[in-house]
Amino acid sequence: MKKQFKAESKRLLDLMINSIYTNKEIFMRELISNASDAMDKLYYNSLTDQNIKVSRDDLKIRIDVDKDNKTLTITDNGIGMSEDELENNLGTIAKSGSLSFKQENEDKEDVDIIGQFGVGFYSVFMVSKEIEVLSKAIGSGKAYLWKSSGEDGYTIEGANKDTFGTVITLHLKDDDDDFKYSEYLEEYKIRSIIKKYSDYIRYPIIMEVENRVLKEGSENEYETTHEDATLNSMVPIWKKDKKDVTEEDYNNFYSDKFYDYEKPMKVINSKVEGQCSYDALLFIPSHAPYDFYTKEYEKGLQLYSNGVLIQDKCSDLLPDYFNFVKGIVDTPDLSLNISREMLQHDKNLGIIAKSIENKIKNELTNMLEKNREEYIKFFKTFGMQLKFGIYNNYGMDKDKLKELVLFYSSDKKELVTLKEYVTNMKKDQDTIYYANGETVDKIDLLPQVELVKDKGFEILYLTEYMDEFAIQSLMEYDGKKFINVCSKDLNLNSEEENKKVEKLNKDHEDLFKIMKESLTDNVENVRFTNRLKSHPVCLTTEGDVSVEMEKVFNAMPTDQKIKAKTILEINSEHPIVEKLNNLYKNDKEELKKYTKILYSQARLIEGLTIDNPTEISNLICDIISK
Repeated sequence: MKKQFKAESKRLLDLMINSIYTNKEIFMRELISNASDAMDKLYYNSLTDQNIKVSRDDLKIRIDVDKDNKTLTITDNGIGMSEDELENNLGTIAKSGSLSFKQENEDKEDVDIIGQFGVGFYSVFMVSKEIEVLSKAIGSGKAYLWKSSGEDGYTIEGANKDTFGTVITLHLKDDDDDFKYSEYLEEYKIRSIIKKYSDYIRYPIIMEVENRVLKEGSENEYETTHEDATLNSMVPIWKKDKKDVTEEDYNNFYSDKFYDYEKPMKVINSKVEGQCSYDALLFIPSHAPYDFYTKEYEKGLQLYSNGVLIQDKCSDLLPDYFNFVKGIVDTPDLSLNISREMLQHDKNLGIIAKSIENKIKNELTNMLEKNREEYIKFFKTFGMQLKFGIYNNYGMDKDKLKELVLFYSSDKKELVTLKEYVTNMKKDQDTIYYANGETVDKIDLLPQVELVKDKGFEILYLTEYMDEFAIQSLMEYDGKKFINVCSKDLNLNSEEENKKVEKLNKDHEDLFKIMKESLTDNVENVRFTNRLKSHPVCLTTEGDVSVEMEKVFNAMPTDQKIKAKTILEINSEHPIVEKLNNLYKNDKEELKKYTKILYSQARLIEGLTIDNPTEISNLICDIISK
């Protein structure tokens, strides 16, 4: 007799099939997980029931295909189901026998039943036009056959089965223009699905496979043989005792799992037990992926629940600044939604993520302290991401990362930490000096750098576009403020020297007025300075946007352009001052020409472009020819 599903309506089953699951291949994961649950239940019951004689070594899952009849069969020798259990577990959508069993055995150790919601089974209707479930419960003399073609209901009738366990036979849908269902009968497809989702089911998944072997005595004739093969690894590498896993094992796992041709720089193996337990196997790559700095790159760790893949890239497990880390997390302590493809809002996921973040940070700190050469190699590859982490989210994470970033030192001629810079500071120094530029060599030639170095101060050379953004987000380190040597706020001279240049500027206000007018709105001001030693001119900035930050902003693909507030400064001790004074007195038009050349010179020193190079070239030639 045909029975209707004990669910709200046919529409609910339609929702299960067409909306909850995002891809059809999930059905295989669900059936194998259910088979694993059935064998777990049998094994756990055998621990307390003397009448059940079973060893874990006897339990297995078998997959059989019949291409002629287009059927796929999943067989297990687990606990099996009675007529009532078939009625309750399969006839009622969202009724889970696994969940009930788990709740009844919460006080027992090692109860890690995978299925909890009772809807995974119905994913088979995505690929099947009819399903048969033949099952015999342990200790029962009767077997029963449950059959259904979907929304029109199901039947249960007596059947013959010699052994306990369950056999699920899927009659696959016919191929159409949208999907080739017969693909699920191919060995390569079944292997790939098992490898992806169910590789770490603790019981062997067996399938008969074809092998082509060279005929004995022949050089080019082959024959086809058939033999059973185990498709899954069963014991994941992260569950093995660390002493039994070699470096080569980790490298091979990483290469196979994450498709990297180079071995990882660092392997982090972590096992945490407590209120929220998990295993983690993390890898720091030795090089950045080809798409690392593109919007196509996806961060995230593979998330497993009791060895079953839940998400291929769970982004919630990694902060953005550690997005280069690859690896897996396996935990039994997650609240999954009914499709097991997405997570419900789960506080345990946040706890795991925080723990992983701390673990990665500690490992990097340990590398920095104990293996500097390896850390520098890491930093040159992924240091930009750490600096971005300092700047991102309005600097909320700066205190977590400030000890991990490195900058080039003018004194050491190598990368140093902020702590090392501060330790090396002069006794009365209260400022951390830095300078920006495209390369270390170009920064070293900046006019503003010369005086700071001459006074014996170490300078951090910032050569990456994110550097100054990170520095400005930090604002200070160990109570020492940061200052750009190109900032107008830099003051390394005595009060007497400053008063002298102030008077000089006041006395030449009319000169500067003409010079500024000749530059229109390109500079905020023109003045003499005592910050230069041998160079005639430089550009300094005021405000939060430096010249280097201007370059970064304007390199972005937007219509909005940012301009730093610059000041043209002229070395008060340079012979050019006398020339400018003479021009002011005798030829103000010529003074304007010199001003434009000096300004262009200052821009070139800073690595900036000149708006009208032809004009400047003509001006220079005009002056030279006189």
